[in-house]
Amino acid sequence: MATVNAVSSSTTSTAIARTTAQESEDRFLKLLVTQMKNQDPLNPLDNAEVTSQMAQLSTVTGIDKLNDTVKALSDSFAAGQSLQAAGLVGHGVMIEGDKLQLLDGLAFGGVELNQPVDSLVINVKDASGKVIHSVDLGAQGAGMAPFEWDGSTDSGTDAANGTYKFEIEAKLAGKKVDATALSLVQVASVSLGAQGIKLNVAGFDPISLSQIKQIL
Repeated sequence: MATVNAVSSSTTSTAIARTTAQESEDRFLKLLVTQMKNQDPLNPLDNAEVTSQMAQLSTVTGIDKLNDTVKALSDSFAAGQSLQAAGLVGHGVMIEGDKLQLLDGLAFGGVELNQPVDSLVINVKDASGKVIHSVDLGAQGAGMAPFEWDGSTDSGTDAANGTYKFEIEAKLAGKKVDATALSLVQVASVSLGAQGIKLNVAGFDPISLSQIKQIL
């Protein structure tokens, strides 16, 4: 329904813009005709002056039409984004974040690397910040490296369902390498507002389409 409203709003806005442009052109022509009717017979408008005013009219009309075209393209793009966003509801997406949602012995996360590494370790932390388990992913190439955690801890027990955090240890030749933590979240709904299209996901503030790193 939100998408339909967005398309309808786009059509209405374009129609209003065209009407306004036409009204401006009509007023301009009426003023020019009135000016010519009431001109001083002893000092009439010369061709250059009339041509200049017509050129101004042409310029204004061209700008109005260009604005209409840009507005139509913008509205069309927004409607397309609405359709794309609506199609993500119920899907999992990777976004920047260091949270893991453990459910029935399974949690997924990811790492984004700008360069290859020869050592990549994920340290899972509990609510107090204590490392309870480490996942050794070994050497990885540049790009995204997904991982999963089965909920087991280094103490031999199973962690309870809930939200955990993780930190990344990425190294190349013994030197630390910058890496971006990625969280897997599910899109619950889509909101359309003054700030554009927002995706509502559990455990995070609403996100934009540009924040999505991967769609699963």
